[in-house]
Amino acid sequence: MRATARLITATAAAALLIGCVSGPAASKPDSESPGGKDKKAGERVLVFSKTAGFRHDSIPDGIAAVKQLGAANDFTVDATEDAGAFTVKNLSRYDAVVWMSTTGDVLNGKQQSAFESYIRAGGGYVGVHAAADTEYDWPFYGRLAGAYFQSHPAIQGAKVDVEDHAHPATAHLGPVWERTDEWYNYRSNPRDRARVLASLDESSYSGGSMGGDHPIAWCQASVDGTPGRSFYTGGGHTKESYADPAFRRHLLGGIRYAVGAAQADCRPEQGYTPLFDGTADSLARWKQAGPGSFERKDDGTITSAGGMGLLWYQPKQFASYSLKLDWKISGTDKDDNSGIFLGFPPSDDPWTAVNNGYEIQIDATDVPEKTTGSVYGFKSADLAARDKALNPPGEWNTYELRVEGEHLQIWLNGVKINDYTNTDPARSLRDGHIGIQNHGADDQVTFRDIRVKELPAAKAGKETGGR
Repeated sequence: MRATARLITATAAAALLIGCVSGPAASKPDSESPGGKDKKAGERVLVFSKTAGFRHDSIPDGIAAVKQLGAANDFTVDATEDAGAFTVKNLSRYDAVVWMSTTGDVLNGKQQSAFESYIRAGGGYVGVHAAADTEYDWPFYGRLAGAYFQSHPAIQGAKVDVEDHAHPATAHLGPVWERTDEWYNYRSNPRDRARVLASLDESSYSGGSMGGDHPIAWCQASVDGTPGRSFYTGGGHTKESYADPAFRRHLLGGIRYAVGAAQADCRPEQGYTPLFDGTADSLARWKQAGPGSFERKDDGTITSAGGMGLLWYQPKQFASYSLKLDWKISGTDKDDNSGIFLGFPPSDDPWTAVNNGYEIQIDATDVPEKTTGSVYGFKSADLAARDKALNPPGEWNTYELRVEGEHLQIWLNGVKINDYTNTDPARSLRDGHIGIQNHGADDQVTFRDIRVKELPAAKAGKETGGR
């Protein structure tokens, strides 16, 4: 929202809700080049494909695909099977290393140490398929990859359940991705330490052995507390994978995350309950207050239309909780406007939320206390952290809004960008509804996967995040 805040008269509330019309560049869902992004120039990727065990005949196709993706997306790609490339000096030239179906013990101790230093210094890792069948006696690598290979059935078709629709590796996919590949079983489940992006429906094929919870693609924001990023996909056994546009975009999204060209929340996530999961039934639990609406689409999203109004979740109020939701500015001039309201009483009047609640702003262009990541009119985000974490118009972002008593913390794509404690006696975060704003006819913002996790009552001095 724009204009003044902290006024509770109807006139001031109107000023709070009225803002400039706007909209950013839309994404190109059928293109291998993400649209509407201000690209970071100069990323460099090393593809490493040494094998000391089984050798996949799809490796040349995989290398060629990464080179083609690099040419189309402004990152340079080098390829090698020489483990001698793993020196501190040489690795420092690269933003990420793609382990392309490596197998067995491929690095000696000195090379392992160099790569571990590279990751601890903020380097990126992308593991493809048999990268999980590599370096079993190197614990750091096992934690980096996320899980080790155990077995696989015959190549066959299966259904992949997409769990995260904001990560660039899966944002282009629907709820279920049907494809043919060699589906690995893993020795452990990475869910406790990684953000699972997609999992296999074991009922859709033969030979799954992970008891129904079968991650197949995941990411990590850090390994052992380092700033290094990790992405792994179990796909990519077949040559056909690298000619498949959906798989190529999946691989591209993982690389973009690993090199830091795209941001995502890759902290582990468990225990959340969907408030809006893309279905009409879940949307029916929400109520529109004031003019305008949200339009639901078959891809599981809702997009604001008209305004000023508020779509709020009716069934219950929340006190201590973590709210997560994915959002994308989706207009045409990079200046759309919306927000998430917390801590307001039930009402058919959207001004009730303005007067009694708090708005977490979505607006790329306003003054600091009224721009993306701010507690609107009360506290600006850490703008340096916000700018580093924020994906541009046309790409998805994820908020975590964590309320514990009167304490509100805001994460953007897994990065903490704001910390606010309410001291206003006219407002309270301790109990209230959740809502999302439709700001105006030219302010189009899209949302999906709104979910909540209720937390124990706040404990003094304790700060937590994620999960």
